[in-house]
Amino acid sequence: MTRRHPKKTSNSPEPRTRRHHQSKDNEAVAEKPKPASSKRWLKAVEKMAASVCRVGSTVGRALAKAHSPILLSLRRGQATVTYAQSLLGAPETRLTALDNGLRIASEETGHGTCTVGLWISCGSRYETEKNNGAGFFLEHMAFKGTKKHPQMALEQQVESMGAHLSAYTSREHTAYYMKTLAKDLPKAVALLSEVLQSNALSEADIEQQRSVVLKELEEVEGSLQDVCLDLLHATAFQGTPLGHSVLGPSQNARTLSRQDLVDFIRSHYKAPRMVLAAAGGVTHEELVGLAKQHFSGVSFEYDDDAVPVLSPCRFSGSEIRMRDDDMPLAHIAIAVEGASAASPDIVPLMVANAIIGSYDITFGGGKHLSSRLARLASEESLCHSFQAFHSSYSDTGLLGIYFVTDKHHIDDMMHWSQNAWMNLCTTVTESDIARANNALKASLVGQLNGTTPICDDIGRHVLNYGRRIPLAEWDARINAVTPKMVRDVCSKYIYDKCPAVSAVGPIEQLPDYNRMRSAMYWLRF
Repeated sequence: MTRRHPKKTSNSPEPRTRRHHQSKDNEAVAEKPKPASSKRWLKAVEKMAASVCRVGSTVGRALAKAHSPILLSLRRGQATVTYAQSLLGAPETRLTALDNGLRIASEETGHGTCTVGLWISCGSRYETEKNNGAGFFLEHMAFKGTKKHPQMALEQQVESMGAHLSAYTSREHTAYYMKTLAKDLPKAVALLSEVLQSNALSEADIEQQRSVVLKELEEVEGSLQDVCLDLLHATAFQGTPLGHSVLGPSQNARTLSRQDLVDFIRSHYKAPRMVLAAAGGVTHEELVGLAKQHFSGVSFEYDDDAVPVLSPCRFSGSEIRMRDDDMPLAHIAIAVEGASAASPDIVPLMVANAIIGSYDITFGGGKHLSSRLARLASEESLCHSFQAFHSSYSDTGLLGIYFVTDKHHIDDMMHWSQNAWMNLCTTVTESDIARANNALKASLVGQLNGTTPICDDIGRHVLNYGRRIPLAEWDARINAVTPKMVRDVCSKYIYDKCPAVSAVGPIEQLPDYNRMRSAMYWLRF
C-alpha cells in the first residue's frame, strides 16, 4: 500500500501513474480507396478499428462506433485524425445519484485496469484550530485496519489483488482510491467501503500513528516549496480556515484523541458530500449496483440538523518573512486573490498563467524560450526556477508566481515578475494568446495519461461543478479567450491590488512591502 499527498503549487493535478502503452489511437492512416474496391476498403477500416479497440485504446473504441466522426472521416478518404476529432471520440462520463445523495460517476475507457475511489468534500478548511490536522490523521488511520479486516488482513487483501490503495487530503477535498485490475472492481469497492465506514480507530493504532505523523511534519519542513506556499496561505487568508495547514500543527498531532476523529467523521463524511468515481475497464451499471450494495447506508443526516456551512475566507494583502542567511537559496511567492473554481474567469486566468509559463535552470532554449519572463530568467540568470500558479477553491483562489533564486537576484526577479503581471493587464497580443492556448491544451490533455489521473479529475470535477467538464468543452472555452478578455480579467484581479507575499531563506534583498505594492500598477499618461 502506498500513501501519496498532492502538491499544492500547480494549477492542475500532476500525473499519478506511469503512462500506459497505447497503440496508434491518435493516428489512423489509410490510402484513398478506388471506386471498385470501396466496400472492401470500408470493411478493412472497420476491422482495423476493431483491432485497435481490442488493445484498450480509448479512441479506438470510438472508432468502432458506426457514427464516429473519426471513422466517417476515414470513409471520406482523409488520412489523419484531427485534434478536435480525438476530443469528440473521448468516452462520456456518466453520472448517477443514490437516494441518500451519494453520486456515482464513471468513464469507461476499455483499459484492463481501473481506478475507483471516494472523493469527499472535506479537508483542512472544515477544521478548527483545535482539530486542525484531523483529516490528515484519518488518512493515516485508513491503512491500519477495519472492524472486519485487521491491518495485516487488509494488506494481504490489497496485495493479493496486485492493487494500490492510496489517499490524499487537501484544503477542501479528501480522497481514498484504489488502482486494480478491472475484474477486481467489486473487491475494490467493498474494501473502500470498509475503510470509510468501518475504520477500527483503535487507541493503540492512534498512539502509534502520532510518531509517524510527527515524522512527516519534520519531512515537510525540509520541503521549502511546501513551507513557502503554506506560509502564503497563512498570511493571505489569516484568521480564516483556509489559512490552516493541511497537516496541522505538531501540537495537535500530539493531542488529537479518538473522539476528535470520530466526531470529525460524523460531522463531514456524509453521502451528499461524496462521489464514487471510477475510470478504466468499468461499466457504469455495475458501479451503480456496487454503490447501492455498499454505500446505501451512508448517512445523509446531521446531528441536530447542524449542517456545517463554510465561513467566507477573506483575502488580506500582507507578507510573512522567515529569514535564514545560512540557506543557499531564497524561496519566494507573491499572489493576489484569484477566481473560484466555478468562476467564468477561471479560463482567461489559466491562459494568462500559460503566457507567463514556467522555467527551470535545467531547461534548454535560453533566449529562444517562448515566455518573456523565462527568456529574461535565462539570459540574466535571475532565478533557478519559477512557475505561475492558480490554486482555486469553492469561493476564492490564489493567483501567483513562485520562484527560487540566490540572495543577489531577489530584487530583480521580483521586479520582472510584477512586470510580467502588468504586461498581462496592458499589452497581451494575439500571438501571446495563440501560444498560451496551445500550451494550456497540451497540459490539460497530457495530465490525463492513465486511469488514476482520469478518476481524480472526475471526482474533483463532480465536487466542484456538479458534473465532469469534457475536454471538448475546455477546448471551446480556451478557444473563446481573446487578448482583450485576458487584459480585462487580469486588470480585475491583478492591477492595483494588494498582494500577499511569503519568503523563506536569505531574503535580505527582498523589497519592502510598500515598494512591492507600488509595483502593482503603472503610472501612464
